[in-house]
Amino acid sequence: MGSEEKAIVRSKECYLSAFASDGIPTSDHLRFRTVDLPVSVTSIPDGHIAVEILSISVDPYLRTRMLGREDGLYFSQFKLDEESAQVVLSCGVGKVIASKDDRYATGDITMSLVFPVAEYAVVPSELIMRKIDPASGIPLQEYVVHTRTGLIRLDRLVAIAGVPGFAAWVVVELLGLDLKQGSNVFISAAAGGVGMYAGQLFKLKGCRVIGSTGSDEKVKLVKDEFGYDDAFNYKVETDLDAALSRYFPDGIDFYLDNVGGKTLEAVLNHVNTRAHIVLCGMVSQYNQVWTERDGVRNLLNMVGKEVKMEGFMMGTYFDRFEDFVKDMEHYLREGKIKSKHRINQGIEAFVDSLGSIFSSSNIGKLIIQVNP
Repeated sequence: MGSEEKAIVRSKECYLSAFASDGIPTSDHLRFRTVDLPVSVTSIPDGHIAVEILSISVDPYLRTRMLGREDGLYFSQFKLDEESAQVVLSCGVGKVIASKDDRYATGDITMSLVFPVAEYAVVPSELIMRKIDPASGIPLQEYVVHTRTGLIRLDRLVAIAGVPGFAAWVVVELLGLDLKQGSNVFISAAAGGVGMYAGQLFKLKGCRVIGSTGSDEKVKLVKDEFGYDDAFNYKVETDLDAALSRYFPDGIDFYLDNVGGKTLEAVLNHVNTRAHIVLCGMVSQYNQVWTERDGVRNLLNMVGKEVKMEGFMMGTYFDRFEDFVKDMEHYLREGKIKSKHRINQGIEAFVDSLGSIFSSSNIGKLIIQVNP
């Protein structure tokens, strides 16, 4: 920014004021404050960059960092109180406005899985996952970035190259090595951020893919836009066991579980011998203490059918993040992957946005546009 460089910016940021031990976090738990943030080159530490946050991803796993206890995913909890509270962190895209790292210059567009939910931030450069080169002469307001071989809308890149897209890619490309042409795959929360990409990636592997969703609109979406072979509305198909009997007469070879609870239990009655179950998330259980969550009563099926069930954490696979982004950019350019995402405006939208992803009204990936 040269002589016009700002020494201090006013930045609104979101922090946790109280733990939400159960239920959906609200404005009683998540609050906003405005801070004066030094962002000049002379004020930021070595190995740091100052960024203007452009877009923030809203994902279900964030809920587990607001419980006040380590539970299930074992993410560290956000710290409390307004004086020293840690700002909520999420995947996002930001523009560099000052840098104390030779790898980054003013104007660079960067992506991180742990950007603060804020309008501006000063972060260690080691937390940057990748740099995106903007196209020459194209206004940043148009949200277009340039790759070596084509143009991609930045909001689509945030959606696809964020946490849900990475999770889906890890499941299919790294954990689903036992998949075969024609394997019967079932995905719960099929219209959600993970499900919509996983289904398309499984189809690219030649699998037969069936999904469950929470509305007829979503059933149509995953079939017509994301290429699922079929799907059903679990609110209509209240007898999950009967539904899975119809949709999987030859059994289930691979199940990607995004909801847990009763759906997982029902699936275990329909798995084939040596089926593979990957636990990505359990959104139906996040807002309850563990003693109130649905139990799974038929785990003995796993023994008799030699079923493999495994969970995973994306941090284990961060060394493959660049491979993932390259794959997804390629699929975007070739038109092989479609996305469905909603963009809410302004940092203040974060609280309601987070709550909305735990309702059946949410479709696809949710992004907050922080700064235009």
